[in-house]
Amino acid sequence: MQSKGEEEQLSRGLKNRHVQLIALGGTIGTGLFLGAGQSIHLAGPSIVLAYMIAGIACFLLMRALGELLLSDVDSNSFVHFIKKYLGERAGFVIGWTYWTCWVAIAMAEVTASGLYVQFWFPKIPVWVTGLVILMVLFLVNIFAVSAFGETEFWFAIIKIIAIIALILVGIVLVLMHYKTPYGHAELSNVVEGGIFANHISGFLLSFQMVLFSFAGIEMIGMTASETKDPEITIPKSINEVPTRVILFYVGSLLALMSIFPWRHVSPTSSPFVQVFSGIGINSAAMIINFVVLTAALSACNSSIFTTGRMLFSLTFESKSKFGKKVGSLSRRQIPVNAIMFSTLVIALVVIISIFMPGNVFSFISSVATTCFLFVWGSIVVAHLKYRKEIKNKEADHHLKFKMPLFPFSDYFVLAFLAFVGVVLIFKTDTLIALIGSIVWLLALYFFKGFSDKVKEEVN
Repeated sequence: MQSKGEEEQLSRGLKNRHVQLIALGGTIGTGLFLGAGQSIHLAGPSIVLAYMIAGIACFLLMRALGELLLSDVDSNSFVHFIKKYLGERAGFVIGWTYWTCWVAIAMAEVTASGLYVQFWFPKIPVWVTGLVILMVLFLVNIFAVSAFGETEFWFAIIKIIAIIALILVGIVLVLMHYKTPYGHAELSNVVEGGIFANHISGFLLSFQMVLFSFAGIEMIGMTASETKDPEITIPKSINEVPTRVILFYVGSLLALMSIFPWRHVSPTSSPFVQVFSGIGINSAAMIINFVVLTAALSACNSSIFTTGRMLFSLTFESKSKFGKKVGSLSRRQIPVNAIMFSTLVIALVVIISIFMPGNVFSFISSVATTCFLFVWGSIVVAHLKYRKEIKNKEADHHLKFKMPLFPFSDYFVLAFLAFVGVVLIFKTDTLIALIGSIVWLLALYFFKGFSDKVKEEVN
């Protein structure tokens, strides 16, 4: 018989391999398989340097998050720490922003999944495919958290196999000095024209695409309360994942640019298809379409998991009728009602998006990804406040999984996020997205203040 306290805790069904692959798979999305060519064309060879710098910043972000998570492994999500150290209003704003971000990601990825399925079945409408995918992934998520973990594990494995295959092909072709339509495969192709061949401006502007390709890396902050042996699993996952992400991103980019001089890597179609077709694999387009469909399904799966847990966290111990309903757990200790509500919202948004002009769809997606800057920044500021609090209590010698080079590491991450925010100003579409995200955050901030005032007057 479980106690009341145990009943209110999420089940610990995620294994070490699940958590590692969830964090890793969450960062390897369709952007790498389809958008790598665009990134290479914008920055030239310096794109590798941009990924390494962003990778270091993301690693330090995760170390800050890891230290917070291990200070209270029973926390429902990282928003618990934002509420605790930055205040209820900040927790409300970041929590609902994060929930909305993942709804928007799901909207984009479900729609993309429908388009990928049309590659084989052109007569099936996009929205039909999207709704079927949502229904299947919803059932996976409400069955058991281990089912979600296992599904995400195999989705990530497929993506990783595709990247390793590209890297191995690149190594073999370079060793063979393989002749391509643009010369020969060799390492000198990577630095054709110099590291900053597309000037410093191309290098700086690439950071927007580079950083947003890491969106989802913080998802480990949603798994802590459902992980077996979190004090062992979380540090191991955080320490291993960033180096692997850098290896996969940097490794695949180096492979692409070694096979073809970077100026000849396709900016409009998947460079993976270009490489595999170039070595005589006639079904390359079909294989990569399967991989990007997997990446989209993985993002949808993560969206349902994350929105469900975040909604549960935001409404946990709420006094409202809605809050009590979605802030409760099933017998299997899964937030079924929160997952169901989030999935229904995603389904509704997918149907609405069919009638939505393309530019509106793009704007919503851009605002959602831009909001990650503020979510990540809040995690780091909460970590700074946490450290200040335990220093005042003279308890820092009890720290588990200490942040390296503190406080300089935190300030580096904040400076890096601010730098990316400045980069967004220099392109019209990203500037509009930045303004949109600031308006959204302010609207939530003032709404929370207004609702709190109404409650006070009623009481």
